[in-house]
Amino acid sequence: MEEISSAAQFIPVDAFDIIIFGAAGDLSLRKIIPALFHRWRDSQIPDASRIVGVSRTEMDDEAFRKLVYDSYRKFNPNTEIAAEEWTRFSSLLHYRAVNAADAEADWSGLSALLEQRRDNLRVFYLALPPNIYGAVAANIDSAGLKAPDARIVLEKPIGKDLASARAINDGVGAVFAEKNIFRIDHYLGKETVQNLIVLRFMNSIFEPIWNANAIDHVEITVAESIGCEGRASYYDTAGALRDMVQNHLLQLLCLVAMEPPLNLNSDTVRDEKIKVLKALRPVKLRDIRNISVRGQYASGATDGEVVQSYEAELERGSNTETFVALKANLDNWRWKDVPFYLRTGKRMSGRHSEIVVQFKDVAHSLIKDGAPPPPTRMVIRLQPDEGVKLLLTTKDPGPGGMRLRYVPLNLSYADHFEARYPDAYERLLMAVVRGDLALFMRRDEVEAAWQWVDGILAAWEADETPVHKYPAGTDGPPQAAMLLDRDGREWWAGK
Repeated sequence: MEEISSAAQFIPVDAFDIIIFGAAGDLSLRKIIPALFHRWRDSQIPDASRIVGVSRTEMDDEAFRKLVYDSYRKFNPNTEIAAEEWTRFSSLLHYRAVNAADAEADWSGLSALLEQRRDNLRVFYLALPPNIYGAVAANIDSAGLKAPDARIVLEKPIGKDLASARAINDGVGAVFAEKNIFRIDHYLGKETVQNLIVLRFMNSIFEPIWNANAIDHVEITVAESIGCEGRASYYDTAGALRDMVQNHLLQLLCLVAMEPPLNLNSDTVRDEKIKVLKALRPVKLRDIRNISVRGQYASGATDGEVVQSYEAELERGSNTETFVALKANLDNWRWKDVPFYLRTGKRMSGRHSEIVVQFKDVAHSLIKDGAPPPPTRMVIRLQPDEGVKLLLTTKDPGPGGMRLRYVPLNLSYADHFEARYPDAYERLLMAVVRGDLALFMRRDEVEAAWQWVDGILAAWEADETPVHKYPAGTDGPPQAAMLLDRDGREWWAGK
């Protein structure tokens, strides 16, 4: 394979302190701290850096280090760690108990710790409920912890609607400048998601045909096989539309649909993404049942195990959707009359995320007998096996006539790249330290996405759009298939 560029080592960053609020929670222990460990292990994080856990739970440094170690071993059982290596890394771990949302809380212990290395860049990571982001930001400032170049990281979802998103953005923005606010969506850190820009704009065969002249439709699927995993009470206040579509799926749509940016500067890329969100056709009440499907999983079987329904997990009845399928249109030149079909759900038949770009049929088939050849498709797999496939019709080798075969040109990351590459959180955390905003959502992006989603939520409420049950372990209710069937299309079901 020809290499365009390579680097033997990840470029180290300057020393920093990352202060993780909600450090004893699942996100911190399963994603954030393991990501930092992997970057430290690859010599990208200097030993002068510190990882400071903050939560309301009382514990000392050693108890926190043990909590982190036990959690890492639980969720990464196949990763080897030498005792000396862990001892070195754990020296970066510190802990202070603070109720960060309480304006009367005692911040002196945390303040004294941070003052010991006041030259370190400070990154405040809020692994907390979004409704307290503004209060925590204000308390950080009141405690005198916000250095001029300090950064703050906000986890999704940013609010539950446009009004709450604006309130959060106003509250955090009153303390931190927009250039220091990093609204994280881990999907934007995935290798294949980033490769979308390179694939589209640095390969001359694709950009000329990446438009309504050649593309029939686009499908974006984010399917989960798990249920709510103890989060049913929270999830019932959100649902699949708020939890997944407003951020993950719309961000993927932006990268598929945006115009070529002039360069890869953060605001240049985000300027093109906001144009896509503003081009989304507003949802009208009269169309809501033709462009959307709501579903909720019933009992069934997943991965060979019998699982209970969403309502059984919640222990009460609910009208919250755990599945949603949508038909979206962009009112612009490039994508005129090209539908984007979006779907996401829990307890589906398997865990996978992919983008399928289906090209238009050939104008004239050379073979009249039998079924017409299948359409050319590009399948961009985001998880679990990252890669890109271009599905083409070719002649089946051998004598005896013209027989057709549908075959993939396959780029599997696992097959072509031997080195381990960072996961999404690893890449995004280092981008925060470097101050690279390109992989993070700007305020206007978040609010434009909410504006479109709010239209769907309002139409569902006014229409009393039903929530269709689907057995766990399937690909959603049959109405989702009908969403495409009405247009003479069907969901890609290939592997």
